[in-house]
Amino acid sequence: MAQLLTVSRAAHLIGVTRASLQKKIGEGELPSFDGMISSEDLTRLFPDVRLEDTGAFERITKIKEESFGRRVRERVLPNQAILAQRLAAQSEELEDVRRHLAHYHDLIEALRERIDFMAGDAPSEQLLTLANFLDSGLAGVLGSDEPIDTVAVMDDMLRVVSPHVTVKPSGREFFIEGSETVLQAALRSGLAPSYGCGNGNCGLCKARVVSGKLRQTHPGDYPLSANERAQGYALLCSHTAVSDIVVEMLEANSPDDIPEQHVVVKVKSATPLDAGVMLLHLQTPRTNRLRFLAGQSVTLGVSGSSADFRAEYPLASCPCDDRNLLFHIRNADGDDFASRLFAGAVKSGDAVSVWGPWGDFVLRKDSTRPLVFVICDTGFAPMKSLIEHALAIDATDTMVMVWAATRADGHYLANQCRAWAEALDDFRYFPLVAADGPAAGTAAVASVIANIPNLADFDVYVAGAAAFTETAVKALRAAGVVDPYLSSIAC
Repeated sequence: MAQLLTVSRAAHLIGVTRASLQKKIGEGELPSFDGMISSEDLTRLFPDVRLEDTGAFERITKIKEESFGRRVRERVLPNQAILAQRLAAQSEELEDVRRHLAHYHDLIEALRERIDFMAGDAPSEQLLTLANFLDSGLAGVLGSDEPIDTVAVMDDMLRVVSPHVTVKPSGREFFIEGSETVLQAALRSGLAPSYGCGNGNCGLCKARVVSGKLRQTHPGDYPLSANERAQGYALLCSHTAVSDIVVEMLEANSPDDIPEQHVVVKVKSATPLDAGVMLLHLQTPRTNRLRFLAGQSVTLGVSGSSADFRAEYPLASCPCDDRNLLFHIRNADGDDFASRLFAGAVKSGDAVSVWGPWGDFVLRKDSTRPLVFVICDTGFAPMKSLIEHALAIDATDTMVMVWAATRADGHYLANQCRAWAEALDDFRYFPLVAADGPAAGTAAVASVIANIPNLADFDVYVAGAAAFTETAVKALRAAGVVDPYLSSIAC
């Protein structure tokens, strides 16, 4: 029997993006019923899909392992206790189906006996017709040799590994992988839920579970009242899903929804990316994470022997990267913080103050338009955050990135860009070198125009030094990109 699946669930099973399925729905290739897709129609459209080669296991894993700053998931399967509980929950559902089938079978048998009784020794033509209809219908069901609905079988199996979460009131959807908590899965999937410590102490991730079952996997000290528990409230940082769930959850929809924070973090490492750029890896305490949206910036500060050194930098990490904050810091004149970093005065284990986040250089809310990223030098940092976030939320199936460098070795993470292009069917990467910022702006936009004939249909993001962004934005406006679809940051 065919199952109805949400577009998000169907994309997860087949290993394609939501945008690509929505495109097929719009073009009439794939029927939909009130936003739902039949597993039979999916099997018809993707006849060769198999459980072992679905994107849920290989394609997305490749993106996560090769393209993200770190591996987001440690393993696919949940631990033994969670797996057993999810299997038990699915067994309960199966038993309910069996009870219903047994009930219907008893009704059919009773109906057949009633027909025989009413027919007696001289059955009427109408009763004979009804009896034959019933017999032939049962024979058709019991003797059916219809092919197995592959997608429906895959869905039943993957529900044990990846329960489906629907968020109210936004309607967003995501999946829990392995032994993740609901909060961890929401962050990995690019959502911006309310949370603070992430370990059951502050209560900011408290949410009401409308339907489905949870299991506590981490201890928490925050006390929920008896009334809250009766209404279905739980700490998302301490629980995983046993079955598909629907949860009422607060989300940040714009930079205005993120509060200003001050977090003291530790330096985990400082690694050269090339001669002029340093990768600074900071880690927040377990009890106090930093909430931010992809593309935003923060102020970093350290104390010296006679003065405090502060500077503002864009984050190069995705909010889905939990406690890890990454920065690409250029050794620029007049930047005292960078000078101390490159001189080795900021070392592993040192305390760094973080204030923020700042800025509205974020992805346009709920836009499904294809994306263009126009970058110069360390403008790659906020773009990396945006790209990883776009991948996490499955924002679109088409991305184009033009990265201009003002130094011959300025594409310091070219391997990462090539990994995106290799792992994603519709991700295109164009590196180029220019003499300075204005020249880079002119050359980058020329490359965009040459490779995208319908540029007005794209959301365009520009990041780099002020001389680059000013030139690039002016050229993009002249090419027909209007401000609502054009965002820039000078960094």
